[in-house]
Amino acid sequence: METTRRTLLRLLTVGGAAAALPATVGAAQPDVVMIIRHGEKPPDSGKPYGVTADGTKDTSSLIVQGWQRAGALAGFFSSGAKVRVPDAIYAVDNSGGKHLRMAQTVTPLSGKLGIPLNTAYSEGNEAGLAAEVAKRTGTTLICWEHSAIPDIVSNLGPVTPTPPSAWADSRFDMVWVFTRSGSGWAFSQVPQLVLAGDSSTPMS
Repeated sequence: METTRRTLLRLLTVGGAAAALPATVGAAQPDVVMIIRHGEKPPDSGKPYGVTADGTKDTSSLIVQGWQRAGALAGFFSSGAKVRVPDAIYAVDNSGGKHLRMAQTVTPLSGKLGIPLNTAYSEGNEAGLAAEVAKRTGTTLICWEHSAIPDIVSNLGPVTPTPPSAWADSRFDMVWVFTRSGSGWAFSQVPQLVLAGDSSTPMS
């Protein structure tokens, strides 16, 4: 490891002065769990309609703006610029033809990264999902129904500072980030800012 560090120092030396090494060089990064809500959905009635990937009208699917967000998130999460690149992706079980929006939101990212989408957990089994991801190492991304996201959080373990008690109905543009810290998690919010109208204001 020391040999690798000396080599990096030589490579990063510019004009006789050594450039600063990233803090993560030679050190393991803490585990991270990121949670997002699915992309934009259709209203209870009327336009805009939900559509499947092939354009078929479907009330369980994303609207066009939601599909645009799904495409933009493939770049957002794979770039590593604002958040870590996930090595596991979870979405709600959609085997019954419902709850499609969560899988649709992260399918472009799954394809881009070559990571199979894990849909083993159904809505209502947030405790089971949280127990699994809390044991994982590396970086995990979860896309879930917003009303049930607090149930995932409450089953992760101690979190500081305390996250909002509910995911705001109007927000599709935020990432909740949980970084392992001792026996618990440190909480932060990262704005996506991938579509026009996205907000940088954290949820409260």
